[in-house]
Amino acid sequence: MSDRPTARISSRKQPKQARSSELVAAILEAAVQVLASEGAQRFTTARVAEKAGVSVGSLYQYFPNKAAILFRLQSDEWRRTTEMLRNILEDVQSPPLERLRRVVHAFIRSECEEAEVRGALDDAAPLYRAAPEARKARAAGDRIFESFMGEALPDAPKDSRDLACNLITGTLGAVGKKFSEKPRTAGEIEAYANAMSDMFCAYLSSLTQPRSLTAAIPLA
Repeated sequence: MSDRPTARISSRKQPKQARSSELVAAILEAAVQVLASEGAQRFTTARVAEKAGVSVGSLYQYFPNKAAILFRLQSDEWRRTTEMLRNILEDVQSPPLERLRRVVHAFIRSECEEAEVRGALDDAAPLYRAAPEARKARAAGDRIFESFMGEALPDAPKDSRDLACNLITGTLGAVGKKFSEKPRTAGEIEAYANAMSDMFCAYLSSLTQPRSLTAAIPLA
């Protein structure tokens, strides 16, 4: 992308009135449409303002640059994912492995439903990936999964739990992205999510065996 990464990715101000909130909502909706149709490479504040039907000056009242808009879209996506993880993984009424299966299915479905925008946001990530705001947003979801692993593998050494957490979240994200690169039917999504769930659940089950608990693999 032509724009250099910038540390200024936070919104300039938060809307306090209904009219301002509606303006920001229109800008973000337009940004999603521009991102989906043009991609990250051709995403500009001018195109977003035109699509939203507002002046560039009005847009700049809330977002200092295109990185701030893209980061807001990414933050909203992270927040939705975090809420999904929390709602499912913290549901103590269900066994851990059942919760893991539900998370896999929900995540794969969402990846396929939002594939265009998520792919474009991934292309734009260099603009904000290293910013403190981005690290903080990602950490929230990591903590939920780490807490779940403590419940799913209460007797496993911390190294084993950390490894399991990294492998599952890393695989889920990378494979989910790859799978969603082309349109999928509901049947394909269901079959893929089932297979991935079976793999993850078998892996966690193996870690509950005494021999597995005594041989933690050190993290690289």
